[in-house]
Amino acid sequence: MTTFLGVIALLVGVVALIISKLEKKSGSGEWMNHITHVHGLSLIVIGIILSLMSSMFFFADRGFNYLLVSPTGKMSAVMEQGIKWRGFAKIDKWQKFIDVKVVGKGIEIDEDEVEGIMKPIPLRFIDQVTSMGFVSTRFEMPRDSESFINLAVKFRTMSNLVNNTIVPTVKEQLVNTAYMFAAQDYISGEAQNFRQVFEEQLKGGAFAVEKIERRDTVYADIQSEDRRIKEIQTSYEVNKVLVNGIPKRIPHELKENNIIVSQVIVDNIELEKTFKQRLEAQRDESAKRQLEQQKVETAKDAQQRIIAEGERDKAAERVAQEKEQVKALIAIETKLKQEETNKKLAKIALETEKLIALKVKVTADADAYEISKKVKAGITPEVKLQMELNRDIKVAAEIAKIKFPETMIITSDKKGGTPLESLIGAAMAKQLQTSKK
Repeated sequence: MTTFLGVIALLVGVVALIISKLEKKSGSGEWMNHITHVHGLSLIVIGIILSLMSSMFFFADRGFNYLLVSPTGKMSAVMEQGIKWRGFAKIDKWQKFIDVKVVGKGIEIDEDEVEGIMKPIPLRFIDQVTSMGFVSTRFEMPRDSESFINLAVKFRTMSNLVNNTIVPTVKEQLVNTAYMFAAQDYISGEAQNFRQVFEEQLKGGAFAVEKIERRDTVYADIQSEDRRIKEIQTSYEVNKVLVNGIPKRIPHELKENNIIVSQVIVDNIELEKTFKQRLEAQRDESAKRQLEQQKVETAKDAQQRIIAEGERDKAAERVAQEKEQVKALIAIETKLKQEETNKKLAKIALETEKLIALKVKVTADADAYEISKKVKAGITPEVKLQMELNRDIKVAAEIAKIKFPETMIITSDKKGGTPLESLIGAAMAKQLQTSKK
């Protein structure tokens, strides 16, 4: 734009200079009389400046790096936006960020926004399962001027850099990453680790690895002496090669040219159909096994419940029997205590009756003694008989008042008669007195 304006100003200045040198004639336009030699020179100078301004300065857009090659051959880089000094240098414009994406069927993208478009990448895992890889990556140009200049000189154009370096490197590292994993492990939770290893290989170079193959023999009947081989299971393991404890790396073009990996996304790893079918069969088999295991666990729980209920009932019966035993023991102990108390009461009653009988005997002996004394003193036989009768009546009355216990324990007395013998003797004496009368 400035060049066009400069050319216009230069032409106008030349015309003005020519008009200023022409002889002014009467009747000519009044405006021509005001054009002077100074006006023409000024317009020419302005035109020259405007024409040369685009070669002296330029505006650096955001998101771009610029390689400047001066007329002397010196190269420099402009990596920030704004108006920059050019100095007649040739400018090569490079995008600062480069997007590379794998595009498959049904995926729509804006091709103007993606610098590198790739087809689905065929992959093979270590367990020989094939798949197609879909990834989206973003790269950034080197941030230092020297590395950017070397890259721009080496690859010359953005298309050459993307198609001949970045795209093949992405494909190669994704294939190498798939070789380090088993498809079974990938679907079992290693997807995040897969993406991380892929990103690490893009940033720092490919890992040097070694492959280890293991074969496990599975026999049909382990208990039998004549065992048959059912199958031979082959497993693989990939280990990183370590040098002084650090994984060995194989540099690639991205690492050597200081291209920065700013974003890595694994959109999808589409496994082969046969592997998917095998996974579905394994899933169904696993579901059946889980169902059978649940049935076994349910039966075990029911068995444990029955055993627990039996133990509970046994404990309850044991407690009930123990209660009955305790009740029986308490009843026996109570009865024994009652018998012991009855014995003590009977013993006390017996002692009481002995004392009463002894009292009666003493009273009877006193009365007999009194009568005998009176007889000796000269009492008549009639008076003596009346006195003895009164005595017997009193004794009988006293005996009638006695309440004998229902249960009596009679023991022998070697020194004298028992109270019962005394009572029987009194009764016999009474009968003798009655017969004499």
